[in-house]
Amino acid sequence: MKKLAMKRHSFKVILLCFILLYVGTELVTAQTSAVNIVTTAVPFLRISPDARSGGMGDVGVATAPDANASFWNVAKTPFNTNSAGIGVTYTPWLKDLGLNDVYMATMAGYYKLDDDKALSASLRYFSLGNIQFTDFSGNLLNAYNPKEFAFDIGYSMKLSDRTSIGASLRYINSSLANGTVNGVTYKAGHAAAGDVTLYSDQTDESGEGVSWGIALTNLGTKIGYTNNSANKDFIPANLGIGISYTSVFDESNKMSFSLDMNKLLVPVPPTSQDNGGPIDSANLASYRTMSVASSWMKSFHDGSNQFADLQFSGGIEYAYDNLFMLRAGYYYESAQNGNRKYFAVGTGLKYDIFHIDLSYLVPAGNGVTRNPLSNTLRIGIAFDLGTEEEGGRSSSSAGKMF
Repeated sequence: MKKLAMKRHSFKVILLCFILLYVGTELVTAQTSAVNIVTTAVPFLRISPDARSGGMGDVGVATAPDANASFWNVAKTPFNTNSAGIGVTYTPWLKDLGLNDVYMATMAGYYKLDDDKALSASLRYFSLGNIQFTDFSGNLLNAYNPKEFAFDIGYSMKLSDRTSIGASLRYINSSLANGTVNGVTYKAGHAAAGDVTLYSDQTDESGEGVSWGIALTNLGTKIGYTNNSANKDFIPANLGIGISYTSVFDESNKMSFSLDMNKLLVPVPPTSQDNGGPIDSANLASYRTMSVASSWMKSFHDGSNQFADLQFSGGIEYAYDNLFMLRAGYYYESAQNGNRKYFAVGTGLKYDIFHIDLSYLVPAGNGVTRNPLSNTLRIGIAFDLGTEEEGGRSSSSAGKMF
């Protein structure tokens, strides 16, 4: 009876979090009207890279570890049940707009050195399809296939049976245009970045309980596409905080509730004082020459609505016998920062060492208000490799599912 009461209490806490998420975000929308969207280079680093998280509204900071853990929180890796794993995902992008050659493909894997330490690596590749460039008069110039990729390697270790830390280094390449136009020579942009993360698994031996994580990601250099050193852009440095609660009903049925909060560590750009007039050139120059470390701090006191700057993801995952999974989630971003709002659903199937995951972004809006991400489908395949470990915190979590 006591355990049942605790389950009901925990469920109420998670449900309250989702209610507060909805009410709070609606209040922000109602009380704010100024729009000043933060833009960064290489936004593909903010696209949900795997189908499992995509089916839960893009949560991943504190969910149970799997082969794609390094995309969200590399510190989760030592808690994987198997000694090694690999996963690949394919996502046709903006298919709802009739684009057939834009897609994102990812690959991730890990190898546990022992019970407490692990190495990981991942690759994201984003193709923007074939684009025909023209001059200001509409004359054809040349066709180009813009593409971007990021490759990282990570190391993580347990500090105790329940807590781990991780770090990774990332190389970013963004080739959006080449050649010389109006005297300006364009080239591929390069940047280096890193992640620093923390993960804590507080579940009991049955897998029931809370896990949480903190992830500082994409902390790195600016990126430029010309030889002008003053004309460089910030990359999407981010602070993510996540919590997940798993309720075990019996040996065959369990359900997890997860909530992520993300804060982009990039300050808003300067705006005009008269709603449409010219931007103060001195403020703009100061913004573009701001150091990376200063920009992280400035993002917390840049004059914007700090609560409206947050993005929220909430997801639910039901698992039957660690073989079949159903998922659903919701992603929220305020109108002042992009206005992405969508529901997502997903499913997963595990057979021996083989996993397949699917996620689908539910259509929303009509006409000009239709979400361009509507009908986005992600397909993921993963394999458990090496030996399956017994005991420890990872075997009591949902590691066997993924």
